[in-house]
Amino acid sequence: MTTPPAPNPQPQQQPHLQGNPYAQPQDGPYAQPQANPYAQQGGHPGAPGYGAPGYGAPGYGAVPPQAGPQWGAPYGPGAHLSCKFCGGAPAVDVTFRAHRGLLILMSFQKLSGPMCATCGLGIQRAMTTQTLWQGWWSPFSLFLFTPFTLVWNLIARGKVTKLQPPQPGQHGPQVDPGEPVHRRGLAYVALVPVLWICFMIAQGLTQS
Repeated sequence: MTTPPAPNPQPQQQPHLQGNPYAQPQDGPYAQPQANPYAQQGGHPGAPGYGAPGYGAPGYGAVPPQAGPQWGAPYGPGAHLSCKFCGGAPAVDVTFRAHRGLLILMSFQKLSGPMCATCGLGIQRAMTTQTLWQGWWSPFSLFLFTPFTLVWNLIARGKVTKLQPPQPGQHGPQVDPGEPVHRRGLAYVALVPVLWICFMIAQGLTQS
């Protein structure tokens, strides 16, 4: 009796998925591992592949850095102005005055513009000294215009003394501040009218 040959077993075929014929099978020995869509690709925010074009690049919604003053540039009040005499900064827009009284005649001078701390101080000292020895020789100058000019220059001086001096190498030739006003001999000419007024007051009190 002859035994019929055993049937040749056919390899088991993976059933096709319904819909997309090119889709990868999800189960069975032919299933491919799926990538984790929530896995981070970089070690830290800002690293390449972490949603930014390169290390340290700003992410979505980041505000780019704003431009600020350069290193060593003057900063603070008056930093946007340049002195009219030396070109240094910072500077402040200020006016200094001088007055001269000549009996019945008078003259007024003023110098305006942005000035640095050094040049402004030099202008104030020069024009104040000029007023102290030339500003008393008329009645209106003695009691009105000269005191007003001296007070005005003191207020303007306070503006320039609040500034920092210009940085070395940033400016040109500056106005020489010279000696302080109280060390200038011409400033003490103002004592003449002051002593005269005191003498007249004393005379009036004596005669009364």
